[in-house]
Amino acid sequence: MDANANARSHRHRAFCTIVPPHILDKLSRAEDPAVAEPARRTLERDALERTRRRITTVRGVTGAVPSAAPSDKPRRTIYDAKHETRLPGKKVRGEGDQAGRDASVNRAYDGLGATFELFRTAYGRRSIDDSGLALDASVHYSQDYNNAFWDGEQMVFGDGDGEIFLDFTIPVDVMAHELTHGVTQYTANLEYFGQSGALNESMSDVFGSLVKQHALGQSATEADWLIGAGLLAERVTGEALRSMKAPGTAYDDDVLGKDPQPGTMDDYVHTSRDNGGVHINSGIPNHAFYLAATALGGSAWERAGQIWYDVLTGGELASDAEFADFAQLTVAAAHSRYGEGEEHSAVLEAWAGVGITDLRTLVGAR
Repeated sequence: MDANANARSHRHRAFCTIVPPHILDKLSRAEDPAVAEPARRTLERDALERTRRRITTVRGVTGAVPSAAPSDKPRRTIYDAKHETRLPGKKVRGEGDQAGRDASVNRAYDGLGATFELFRTAYGRRSIDDSGLALDASVHYSQDYNNAFWDGEQMVFGDGDGEIFLDFTIPVDVMAHELTHGVTQYTANLEYFGQSGALNESMSDVFGSLVKQHALGQSATEADWLIGAGLLAERVTGEALRSMKAPGTAYDDDVLGKDPQPGTMDDYVHTSRDNGGVHINSGIPNHAFYLAATALGGSAWERAGQIWYDVLTGGELASDAEFADFAQLTVAAAHSRYGEGEEHSAVLEAWAGVGITDLRTLVGAR
């Protein structure tokens, strides 16, 4: 295998977390040890999990074994890691079991259900792999762990440090974001580097936001378009991890720093950090989706979400796709499903709004 091919294969095996490493790195250098030490421990734990993810994928483990008979009902199991790192931990709630006293367990159970329900009712998808994959999650992972992740087989949630981050089961869109990495893993399998990696992150933000909107019964105009609202502790000056409506405005804090996301290609960030800025430049396709969804109005998971889902699962999206490639496919998908109506126009104008143009040549290309 040549060097480039080897690099590409490692990008497919990426370990995806909701809090990007550049944020944790900044926190790890804070003067306050109550902030710095949990961030350092989280970075170290993420590095170990990232290595484990690569090794298990090399051995052929790319996901859990799917069900032989897909169902319209989820199969959820919640485990308590009891602040240790061995997964999955002790089983504490299975499908159909009554809620208990542990709020983290209950939120994880409900969040997995909300994600399953959005994909099933809106797109006819039966679980993450469309084959009835069981949905497993572990809560109370490690000590003061400042992250949540999908490890290729299950969801994992930390409790946060209480200083910067609260319990990672609080925002339903965080759960849905990480589970959507699983959907991407089973569909387009976007490489986790540069623009394809930013698209990977954006897919998770888009459907994470749609799960929240669907669960709350919100229209596109009623939604807050924030990712991770409710996750930041009281001392932090900010409202969420990211804003799809206004990238770059989610937080501006003395310790956490300022949200670095751009909203247009004019401000695209060229960096070697964060796998080429996957959590940063995802603000651009995020904002394009917001523009399309709000232009169309109504329930964002219906028309705008359907177009994005068509592209993610349609088999034409290359694993190394760039923003313009994805934009072209959304324009073609809008035309294919809806014709030259308002959906087609909204998608064109949304991409133009973030600085990606010259897409009209695709009209009628299918």
